[in-house]
Parts: sequence; C-alpha cells; structure tokens
Amino acid sequence: MNEKRKWTVLILEDERQLAKAVREAFTQRGFNPIVVATAEEGIRELENQPHIDVVWLDHYLLGAASGLDFVVQMRGRPEWKSIPIFVVSNTASTTNIHSYLELGVSNYYTKADYDINQIINDIGYVLEKKVS
Repeated sequence: MNEKRKWTVLILEDERQLAKAVREAFTQRGFNPIVVATAEEGIRELENQPHIDVVWLDHYLLGAASGLDFVVQMRGRPEWKSIPIFVVSNTASTTNIHSYLELGVSNYYTKADYDINQIINDIGYVLEKKVS
C-alpha cells in the first residue's frame, strides 16, 4: 500500500567504533545514516541536508559543545523543532537526563542497558507513527 520510505538519521557519536556499528545497523535496516562527531558538524548537517528525519545523539561529543548544547540549538530553530531526538549515552548525569527530557527529546537510553537494534526499533516506531 504505502512505499517504504528511506529515513535519514543524523548520528552524533564521538566513539569511532560505536559510530561505525550504529551506522552499519541503521544501513542494514534501510536508513540513510549520516555520522558526525561534534555538535558543530551536526548543526552544519541540519543546515545542509534537505531532510533529516531523526537524530541519534550521544551526550559527550568531540569539541567544546555537548549533546545538551546541540539539543538547545536544535530546539531554538523552528524548522528543526519537530525532529525526534534519541539520546544514547552512558555518561550523562541525572541532572542532564532531566534537562534532555525537559527539552523534549523523544527518549533517553543508557548505552549499557540497550541493544542498538532495540533502539532502532523504537526510532522506526516513532517515525512510522509520525507519518501515519
């Protein structure tokens, strides 16, 4: 009935091995992944890509800005406000987690507690719901 859409996911992850694994997992599931390691690169991709459907975000990134700084910048731009953000991190404090949720991220995952595919399933579910 409806054609399967290829979702574009922006992945902000500073750990190179994990970023590679996440990119491969998304690719295998039919997503178009874009991987960056800094908040600045993430903002640049949002500005330059015609359509980003979802963001996978680590708290600690390379460079001066954290994942939280990135979310604040994203939520400050009307054209990006409705893009779902999934924070996937082992290191954010309870205060940071609370701040992410207050800023309206879709979900927060502790890396050690979740399998990549489980998180991708959740992301797919949110994206499917968004279009239906």
